[in-house]
Amino acid sequence: MQRVLPDTAAVESTGRLQIAGCDVLELAETFGTPLVVLDRASVETRAKAFASVVEAERVYYAAKAFCCVAMCELLEPIGLGLDVCTRGELETALTAGFPAERILFHGNNKSVAELERARESSVGRIVADSLDELGRLKDVGYGGRLLLRVTPGVEAHTHEFVQTGQEDSKFGFAIGPVALEALAKAMDLPSVSVAGIHAHIGSQIFELAAYDLAIERLADFLVAARDELGFVARELNLGGGFGIAHTRDELTPDPAESVRRLLQAVEREFPLRTLPVPAIAIEPGRAIVGQAALTLYRVGTVKHVPGGNTFVAVDGGMGDNIRPPLYGAKYEALLANRADAAADMRADIVGRFCESGDFLIKGAHLPGDVRPGDLLAIPATGAYTYSMASNYNRQPRPAVVMVADGNATQIIAREAYEDVLRLDRRLDGSAIR
Repeated sequence: MQRVLPDTAAVESTGRLQIAGCDVLELAETFGTPLVVLDRASVETRAKAFASVVEAERVYYAAKAFCCVAMCELLEPIGLGLDVCTRGELETALTAGFPAERILFHGNNKSVAELERARESSVGRIVADSLDELGRLKDVGYGGRLLLRVTPGVEAHTHEFVQTGQEDSKFGFAIGPVALEALAKAMDLPSVSVAGIHAHIGSQIFELAAYDLAIERLADFLVAARDELGFVARELNLGGGFGIAHTRDELTPDPAESVRRLLQAVEREFPLRTLPVPAIAIEPGRAIVGQAALTLYRVGTVKHVPGGNTFVAVDGGMGDNIRPPLYGAKYEALLANRADAAADMRADIVGRFCESGDFLIKGAHLPGDVRPGDLLAIPATGAYTYSMASNYNRQPRPAVVMVADGNATQIIAREAYEDVLRLDRRLDGSAIR
């Protein structure tokens, strides 16, 4: 289990799980469950590993993985950039005092209001995703640096919901005449500097050969862009998508070594085509925060179905982690109060939400005597769990605490039922009091 737990995880002689010197049972008692526990050291170690290979400000943390003011504050002094894709993420970054010039603004359908806000706040780069957006950029008078998102026609070996580099994608311009037309229009925008191109082939990728093929196709496209439009890319953003282990059968690739592989491919392919080697940027999100956190749940019901499964129901579920029912994401689990107990039973860990598909793990390895009151931990939940959480069944979202050196700081408070009701209005339009 160590390969999926945060770096500072340890088991006491009593069998209780600790993260960064904090007893997770005490965290659960103090902050309640479900509870996301984020290990600061794990985040910093991974962020610095990427920044050891690529200039820190060209490592754009993908805020969609997990975004809050404290996370932005944590990454800022390391020197990372920040990749945002909505005004909400942008406002979070600005509220945290994150330098606007190190912010890159993504999104396949940015509104006029979002583009105006990006212009007003002087974000470092906007990634243009459509011809309509190029028109909106002209209308709002944007005059900063621009990247053009292209799709290299590479389908990474991952779930179809997180593939983005194939030609039939809602993101970007297909490489070829379509992308060349878009590039020409971008170059004609007044006061805009088209710095380069951007591509992202998907998420949770372990096999780096997909990046090699994407880089070859991007280099071929830039040859055509040079020959037909006189365009030379100063920047090449290769996106993110670096995979992490969620189960004991997986192994997280070394962050620095993965990026070195990409750099080697660029330094090989571009000179072969007599192209100057552009400055490389990447956008890791999951690879920085994914394994840095785990989620704690309280076991409420254990149901043994005669001749069937054993169901272990916890006090969270698809409302705080939609990934398993959405695209079959797999996780491991352990009992945080008895982490040294033998996992000699298979059981389905299910949530409290009113859906048959509300499961967290199918066939989890658990002790055969798991019982109500046990504290269950699911590691590798730092990315795309809280950020995709909902109030389904009118349930409040969990709290998030950051742990370091034996101390815990609540960085996102637990929602109360009053928060869930706050925006409701009565039939006559009056506020709930």
